[in-house]
Amino acid sequence: MIKIFRTISVLEGLSYLLILSVTFGIIGREWVFSLGIGHGFLFVMYLALSLIVSGKKGWPVWGWLILLVASVIPFAFIFVELFLRRSEQAKA
Repeated sequence: MIKIFRTISVLEGLSYLLILSVTFGIIGREWVFSLGIGHGFLFVMYLALSLIVSGKKGWPVWGWLILLVASVIPFAFIFVELFLRRSEQAKA
């Protein structure tokens, strides 16, 4: 389950950056609907999987809240990925 969450986390972060690139004019506005649908799906998956993973890992509520806040900060998905990778290596 953690590998699926890590994948969704990275994809959600990248889709968020794509949405922001529309704001900066890098990508045309005709892509807003398509990117928005994809990002919305990934965001909901991220939230659901973060709840499942934090419950299975026994993380405190503030740990899940950090994941929640990281989902709305650009580039924070990189730090989430590093944290998850480090916690998996510590377990092994």
